[in-house]
Amino acid sequence: MLLALIRHGQTDWNLAERMQGRSDIPLNGTGREQALAAASALSHRPWDAVVSSPLGRARETAEIIATALDVPLGGGYDELIEQDFGAAEGTLVAELDTRWPDRDFAGKEPDDEVGARGIRGLERIGHDHPGARVLAVAHGTLIRYTLAAITGHDARHYPRLDNASSSFVRFEGDGWRVLTVGGVDAAEVLPDLDERAAALRLAT
Repeated sequence: MLLALIRHGQTDWNLAERMQGRSDIPLNGTGREQALAAASALSHRPWDAVVSSPLGRARETAEIIATALDVPLGGGYDELIEQDFGAAEGTLVAELDTRWPDRDFAGKEPDDEVGARGIRGLERIGHDHPGARVLAVAHGTLIRYTLAAITGHDARHYPRLDNASSSFVRFEGDGWRVLTVGGVDAAEVLPDLDERAAALRLAT
């Protein structure tokens, strides 16, 4: 099974660099254009279905892509919803270190639960669409933590994913394999993650 994890298009909160999380902020005009551009970039191969997180910005991105590619729009998967940032949602990213230097936001979903939830989402999509090529629209943090859970890296070392970027994963044998990260070959990205981890170990 081949699956593309696509970050939703831009919202006004993305533009303002506000923490978004579970807050259901809609796409803006740029976000809709990005969804169309993502569809164009993905049109070089056949796809069997488009699914998404149930949040509106992901769902609308999925609808735009499905329409543009003439691919069936499937369901919303709760496992693909963004991490809950609790009290920090709506806060400017630039203010986080001042207000929560340890990123211990009240009501936050624990970091170590996010990747496992994403993997469950992949497994459920695989169960519903066995052997298919599926586009799954989700959220930046959720995607990074899911990729990190597959590769065994720290999600915080993964690069930031642009709106409407795609990261490809494939189910092979008995597990998932990361093929690309935000459009960049995993063979280029993963060594950088190892270097970052090694540098942090030396610094402590």
